Amino acid sequence: MASMTINSVNFGTAKGVKFEYVGLKVLQNVTCEKPHSVKFAPRTLTVNAAKAHSDGPVKKMGKSDEECEAAVVAGIVPEAPPVPPKPSAPAGTPLVTPLPLSKRPRRNRRSPRAAFQETSISPANLVYPLFIHEGEEDTPIGAMPGCYRLGWRHGLVEEVGKARDVGVNSIVLFPKVPDALKTSTGDEAYNNNGLVPRTIRLLKDKYPDLVIYTDVALDPYSSDGHDGIVREDGVIMNDETVHQLCKQAVSQARAGADVVSPSDMMDGRIGAIRAALDAEGFQHVSIMSYTAKYASSFYGPFREALDSNPRFGDKKTYQMNPANYREALIETHEDEAEGADILLVKPGLPYLDIIRLLRDNSSLPVAAYQVSGEYSMIKAGGVLKMIDEERVMMESLMCLRRAGADIILTYFALQAARCMCGEKR
Repeated sequence: MASMTINSVNFGTAKGVKFEYVGLKVLQNVTCEKPHSVKFAPRTLTVNAAKAHSDGPVKKMGKSDEECEAAVVAGIVPEAPPVPPKPSAPAGTPLVTPLPLSKRPRRNRRSPRAAFQETSISPANLVYPLFIHEGEEDTPIGAMPGCYRLGWRHGLVEEVGKARDVGVNSIVLFPKVPDALKTSTGDEAYNNNGLVPRTIRLLKDKYPDLVIYTDVALDPYSSDGHDGIVREDGVIMNDETVHQLCKQAVSQARAGADVVSPSDMMDGRIGAIRAALDAEGFQHVSIMSYTAKYASSFYGPFREALDSNPRFGDKKTYQMNPANYREALIETHEDEAEGADILLVKPGLPYLDIIRLLRDNSSLPVAAYQVSGEYSMIKAGGVLKMIDEERVMMESLMCLRRAGADIILTYFALQAARCMCGEKR
């Protein structure tokens, strides 16, 4: 071990001071001759290596690389913490012969876990659905805690600013239209000075680089509450509805929308909307098709938010049967052929198999919509202390990503992004 001796050092009248260092043990002999003699018996000071390292970095000795290497070659090896003891098992643990396993997957679940993680999520993967209305005040939505109908000139602008602060720069708008403006043909949907076009222009003026998705469907504007024009016998008219949707999409693109999102599930609407946009010079505007939108019971809170429940019947004649799997492939192939840029599955978590189906059969980006019912269930479970809301929220979003979703429309967008950024709720 390393040793060092200092002789003949004057400390006032004291002489003959000797310090000897052996590893982390210090032997000290001190003799004072004047004004009187005092002798100290040799003593040993033992320093715990772990504690020594915890107090800060080891002090440098001022040696060159060559001197350090020479010392090691000579057998003078600097001391390091000892090999940690093997952890003991609890009393009563049986003694067994180790299993002859060449592969133990648990090895990769130890400390380097993050390095092996196959799926990741960031605020850039999220699209924030926002409800807007003509009022100035923000109105809480009872069935969706934490969500509001935002005043388009005030609350909306503030909420978008909060989202951008934590990396969420994509939103989708859903309007609550005054009943007096609703008609059987939904003409307000393509009013160039309607709520949605005005809101788009306002947001683009405030945040030019904000990515704005819009909803293309007639239900917010229809006095019947359906996604299309309803014939007197209750049939939803397909081609006539598509005609209206084309005008709606062009109106939104004219206002500055980046992505129009037909959610109506009419046949042939993607091709028709693509042609209408191109004819008006909006070749740069993308189409996110609601490719596999199921007639789900998870939409209830959303319809309360927009006051857009069907006045009669249901939407099963145009939205997909939850029992069907292969049918999603038919819709996928049609939408791709007609010019869709993004394919969306709605709802999200109950339809992970459909997300994976689209991911495996298309090279287009896939979106998933974590709908209002999914959101409200997690919120309710959190309020009742039945689940850890934040952990379940993040797990559900990660599952959507793992299934194959490139982007996720979620009412948790702001809360989740804050969580990712390390902010407290």
